[in-house]
Order: sequence, then structure tokens, then C-alpha cells
Amino acid sequence: MGEKIQLTAADGHVLDAYRAEPQGSPRGGVVVIQEIFGVNLHIREVADGYARQGYLAIAPALFDRKQRGLELGYDEDDIAVGRDIAFPLGWEGPRLDLAAAASGAKAAGKVGSVGYCWGGSLSYLCACQVDVDCAVGYYGGQITKLMDSGEEATPKVPTMLHFGTQDAGIPLADVERIRAACPDVRVYLYEAGHGFNCDHRGSYDETACKQALERTLAFFGEHLG
Repeated sequence: MGEKIQLTAADGHVLDAYRAEPQGSPRGGVVVIQEIFGVNLHIREVADGYARQGYLAIAPALFDRKQRGLELGYDEDDIAVGRDIAFPLGWEGPRLDLAAAASGAKAAGKVGSVGYCWGGSLSYLCACQVDVDCAVGYYGGQITKLMDSGEEATPKVPTMLHFGTQDAGIPLADVERIRAACPDVRVYLYEAGHGFNCDHRGSYDETACKQALERTLAFFGEHLG
């Protein structure tokens, strides 16, 4: 369903992206934001899923600023590699790359972002600093770090966040801090662990995945079309 394209960020950086088109006229655009594993098979499948729902989906390869074409799996070694690449990138480079993806998705109309893990935090960043119409984040563990960074960290558009109550990497105190700081953000908790949306991981939870997707699609229908 999809194809590889290239995007150019405002600072001149050229990055790859995966682009999946819907059949017929699109309902809007969705920027699909990777985990710390690159634009791998799972993220491409997620983008294909949004395309089947009628959205033009673009998944930018954010790792291209450090290493082009990198796709990782889910064992401990790959997790370590992904962390060592993702977190040192900071906020500015990914923000520029996400803005380029959002600009490309505007050909379909209104644009939302949806991200997972590291991408969940970056989708929250989109809500605060990128020209999107709405944003959804799944188990973004860096959101409170963004709040503490001095960066703009107040969403400017409708925002929805999904977290797992059994996520060892995101204390529930962080979730409550986000709720208190951003009372207009829709925050949902699921009896699941980190990565519950990814059916390539042992932490996949079918019930939580289905319920979160239903809420996300309804949210996109409300704000994108």
C-alpha cells in the first residue's frame, strides 16, 4: 500500500518517510511517529492501517539525522541501540522533521499526529510546537521531561494521550502531573504495559490496543474528518 518518499526539513535536512495513501479522497492526513525502533515493519503497518481508515499517512524516518535506513527489533540490544540514537536527538531536529511531514500531509486536508513510545512524546511536542490540528500520543515517557526542558509544553490543539497502568517506565505520578498541568487533554489509562499497541512485542495487549484505537479514530473523525 505504501511507498518510500523523501522530505526536506526547514534546516535543509533530507529524510526518508513512508507514505500510505487511502483509496478514494482522503479524510485528512496523519503523521505517524515512530518508536525508538525506526520506521520498521510495525510502524509501516500502523501507517497502512490509518490509510485503510481513509487518511493519508506519513511516517518520517527521524533516525535519519543520525543513521539512515535503520530498522530495529525489540530485543534488549536493539532497545539499547534505539535509545542511544533517539534521546540524544533532543527536540529541535525531530520537531523540524515532523513539521516537514505535517506539511506534506496537508495535501489531504487537516492533519493530526499519532506517536508511540518516543513518538508518543513527540506527538505531544507536535501539539505544542508543530502546525497540526490535533495530536494523539501512546505511552510517551518523555512528556514530563519536555515540561521541564524550558521548551513550549502546553498543547495548542486538541490532544489525547494513552498510558498503561502497568508501564514500568512511566510512573502514574507522571500521568497525574500531565493531567493536572493540561486539564483539557484527554488522558486514558489501560490495564496494560508499555508497548501495548504493538503486536510484534510480548507486551501487546489486544483489548487495550483495540479500545485505544477506537478512541483515536473517533478523535480523528471529530477533528480531521
